[in-house]
Amino acid sequence: MTAQPHAGRAREVLTILSLLALAALAPQPPVRASDDAAALGAERTAVEAWRTKRRDSLTSDTGWLTLSGLFWLKQGDNSFGRGSGNALSLDNPALADTAGSFVVSGQQVRFIARPEGGVTHDGHPVTALDLAPDTSGHPTVLESGSLRFYVIERAANLGVRVRDLNNPHRTGFRGLEYFPVSTDWVVNARFERYPAAHTVRIMNILGMEVDMQSPGAVVFTRDGREWRLDTVLEEPGDTELFIMFADGTSGHDTYGGGRFLYIPIPHGSTVAVDFNKAYNPPCALNEFATCPLPPPQNRLQLRITAGEKKYAGGPEHHL
Repeated sequence: MTAQPHAGRAREVLTILSLLALAALAPQPPVRASDDAAALGAERTAVEAWRTKRRDSLTSDTGWLTLSGLFWLKQGDNSFGRGSGNALSLDNPALADTAGSFVVSGQQVRFIARPEGGVTHDGHPVTALDLAPDTSGHPTVLESGSLRFYVIERAANLGVRVRDLNNPHRTGFRGLEYFPVSTDWVVNARFERYPAAHTVRIMNILGMEVDMQSPGAVVFTRDGREWRLDTVLEEPGDTELFIMFADGTSGHDTYGGGRFLYIPIPHGSTVAVDFNKAYNPPCALNEFATCPLPPPQNRLQLRITAGEKKYAGGPEHHL
């Protein structure tokens, strides 16, 4: 009589074990594959929206594809026009033989128009006008036909940048090519903060140098080792940090002068770095840009096969 309860419990244990064995053999729902597919789909959607915005910006009236000239100013009078005798000469039918002069005094620039020079500002004819540079955030833009020109400042050097709304680079834009979108290149990086006064020296494609504030570096793991990229803050109050980097694809699949990338300013110790949104600097598309170059510490041996590839219609730079 006393053996029956033990036999019953044994049968229950065997039944439970059998059920567990069957459950282990049963097909499991592909939760991870489903999650991976959803993450990839969301990333593709986000990156495509970003690419569309970039394409629209490039082909706009103020996009990099409209750049048609860049002239550096000297102190005193700098005549400007289509004629070869001008200090600043641009052979463009939208420009008068001599449209006027850029007069430089210290870091101040004033444009004095020639009568019948055809130069306007906000639709009104110009006689004489003080010009705010691009570093002010609101440069004074002058017009002559399809041309737009304004003063730029780079490392204390003053120049005149010219845009042509009918630039063949714009009208014949070939579109951009990209590596396939991959969530493998969305990395959760460690953010290592620098002291508040830390700066990084940045050289541009013309050899001009400037020290930029660097709040910290992003550190991520790839191919079994850590990689590090310094970030810079372009303007006080910005909500993003700017990264200039070169990698193992530079000069081959991608532009030799490196690529650019923005990340949100980290509020904690980590930050997402999305290399699918790495893009070419303006110099990859136009010879009249003054692009900053990656600092030496941001030149990685790692091949970052994500983001924008070399632009087929761009100028050839020996970088």
